[in-house]
Amino acid sequence: MTTLRIGLLGTGPWARGVHAPALAAHPGVELTGIWGRRPEAAAALAQAHGSRPYATPGELFAACDAVSIALPPSVQAPLAVRAAEAGCHLLLDKPVATSVPEARAAADAVDRAGVASVVFFTARFGEEEGEWIAAQAAAGGWFTAHADWLAPVFVEDTTSPYARSPWRREKGGLWDIGPHALSVLLAVLGDVEAVTAARGPADTVLLAMRHSSGAASSATVGLAAPAAASGVEVTLRGTAGVATLPRRRHGPDAAYHRAVDALLAAAGTGLPNACDIHFGLRVTEILAAAEGTLAPLMPLGA
Repeated sequence: MTTLRIGLLGTGPWARGVHAPALAAHPGVELTGIWGRRPEAAAALAQAHGSRPYATPGELFAACDAVSIALPPSVQAPLAVRAAEAGCHLLLDKPVATSVPEARAAADAVDRAGVASVVFFTARFGEEEGEWIAAQAAAGGWFTAHADWLAPVFVEDTTSPYARSPWRREKGGLWDIGPHALSVLLAVLGDVEAVTAARGPADTVLLAMRHSSGAASSATVGLAAPAAASGVEVTLRGTAGVATLPRRRHGPDAAYHRAVDALLAAAGTGLPNACDIHFGLRVTEILAAAEGTLAPLMPLGA
């Protein structure tokens, strides 16, 4: 397979700003077509990138070797099942789903069909971050870790294109930002064996986790942080000292290009990527377990 025919599902800000231009520019794929829930938006996006719109997902699946999905998780999961059943490799967004049964159904469909899958966790596919994560995982000996992953999406004066996202409004930072933090912490510290969560201000959630390596980690995630307090920081502490995740020097388009490279490699070799559908399922399982422990904060002495 020299050139992968890939279709895009979705026409929102993430599809317009990252998926479509990166797919159109990638030398290893052909952007075969685009489907969206708004036909007029699919037509406009396809025209902008020299592709064509499709009337239904099924018609797009039939014309492609793979699909890239940029849709809300509740829409993505069932379409991923259908695409896998049609024999299409999958490039998915995080989270794969916001319920464990939906994520497991997608993973089972991928296994039955024998197709390749990659879930686009931006930190894992960023060049600087990916190299740092691999180096820290190889070093080992980590005792504790903490991640702050905070964005000003829901603040009053936001300019974020995702502020009106219904699924983000419903599920909050735990499900939108939490996958990013977990993608780093699990890669370095191992699987999560126990997790609990507490609510902070607005949609902020604080996670506490024990990992298979014996390390403990915590994370603060949210979409309503003041702009001056927003940002990403991950700090590891262990026998080698203290290590901090490097700041990203490139936009998400570069990371997405590397995710496409990963899908091409997985499809060509048959070897699973570390960020495949099963890793995406595990992230969903951990987030669902954390969500199940959430309760309103009770004042001391109440």
